[in-house]
Amino acid sequence: MPKQVHEVPGAPRPIGPYSVATEANGFVFLSGQVALDPESNEPVHGDVEEQTHQVMRNIGRVLDDLGLGYDDIVKTTIYLDDIGDFPSVNGVYEVYLSESRPARSTVEVAALPGGFLVEIEVIAAR
Repeated sequence: MPKQVHEVPGAPRPIGPYSVATEANGFVFLSGQVALDPESNEPVHGDVEEQTHQVMRNIGRVLDDLGLGYDDIVKTTIYLDDIGDFPSVNGVYEVYLSESRPARSTVEVAALPGGFLVEIEVIAAR
């Protein structure tokens, strides 16, 4: 199957030259999601838990638009502005992915674009 770039009307719009989701060989790769409101494309301000909920809802919207769900996620990567936020992010993450338990990496980064506290990217399988 050749690479297919997906337009996802219900997701926050990309803020650069990338796609929200790209599919190849039965895998769907979602670009990192931050706490943007999908309607206004404006940042959702709040603590790391609030931002993580918004990120996970954005991921859910993208997956749903592509006929997938949280259970189809096979790998996630979480980028944190502060690794000290790991327990809070993990608590929210578990609400959405407690049953499917995809493979995961979590890393602290020097900074995230727009001053966001958390960014999550996922790979899903059809």
